[in-house]
Amino acid sequence: MCRKCGIIMSEPTIEEVVDLVSSKFDVIEFEQGLDALGFKINQYSDLKERFLDLALKLESMNLIGKIESGDDGMYVIVRRMPPKKKRKWLSSSWMPRILFAVVVSFVMIDGYYRTAGANSIINIGDPIEMAGIYTLSLLGILGIHELGHLVAARLHKLKTTWPYFIPGIPVLGFIPTFGAVIQSKGLTINREILFDVAIAGPIAGLVITIIVTIYGAYTAPLIDSVIAEQLFEDARLIEWSQGEPLFMTGALALFGKGGDTHEVLMTPVLFAAWIGFLITFLNLLPAWQLDGGHMARTLLKEKWHRYATYASMGVLVLLGYWFMAMFILILSSRNPSAQILEEVTPLTRNRKIAYVIIVILAIFCAPIPNGILS
Repeated sequence: MCRKCGIIMSEPTIEEVVDLVSSKFDVIEFEQGLDALGFKINQYSDLKERFLDLALKLESMNLIGKIESGDDGMYVIVRRMPPKKKRKWLSSSWMPRILFAVVVSFVMIDGYYRTAGANSIINIGDPIEMAGIYTLSLLGILGIHELGHLVAARLHKLKTTWPYFIPGIPVLGFIPTFGAVIQSKGLTINREILFDVAIAGPIAGLVITIIVTIYGAYTAPLIDSVIAEQLFEDARLIEWSQGEPLFMTGALALFGKGGDTHEVLMTPVLFAAWIGFLITFLNLLPAWQLDGGHMARTLLKEKWHRYATYASMGVLVLLGYWFMAMFILILSSRNPSAQILEEVTPLTRNRKIAYVIIVILAIFCAPIPNGILS
């Protein structure tokens, strides 16, 4: 008997839904509840493929299908799609374009003043030209990150919005953009879809971040330690205290720019790379509905995923990013984790190995506090 039932079907008819489910599975038992239809089914070795096809067809009929496994068997539960909240300003096609234009302007302004500040110590180039390189570097990292999500979503036939770039606070010691987000317009049917769409963004963005880092490390000027000490005393040079990713440390060492005999000037391009690593690190944390949280959710049940979210917040507090920890805490209390319609099929071995690699990459992207490895 079905114990978890949900919406009386009117359009399409119940008979149409029954015929559709029966075309994919052998239905042992059927029950109509107050707000759902329940189908007890046989188990199949190709359950994932059968249910994927069924779920897509149900979605086109404005219905949601979900696999639920209990002690007495396996069920397909079919419910109506809940009404979506309409946000006109978010659904408008012009909103992503306006936000992108605002972010480009903010990044250009930020790059101009960062270059002017660096030029007061040592000339690194024309402020407008360097602002353009800075903008191309930073938005290239963020744009390719979101493009990775979009491509993976399209491959899995998952509909999404265009990226919404989030303006930051330029010039005043903050960052000019807080990244970008895309929203899913469809349902997350199985673990593989959730994992693939989640991993594609950080990996794509990280590749560009590493390229930007190598260029930034190569072009970053060196300041003699004696001169740097005087600049520190005059407050014309401020010691970088936000932590340095191991990837960036390695890139600087590659060009012989490590050690205590000199200081490396944080140019706008290096700063763009640092933001890229920070955003990648944050996204790879196994928390809430961040990309890493989605990947972790494919491996963990909701309870353990919640614990992973709390652990991630602890890591952020230890690194000094308590604001981000509070942000995750507030949002995760409202919507803790992604919902998957079919959780019976486990994640493939290759994807589990990929997740181990993701954990390692997250460590290399983390903003390690100064002196912690000394």
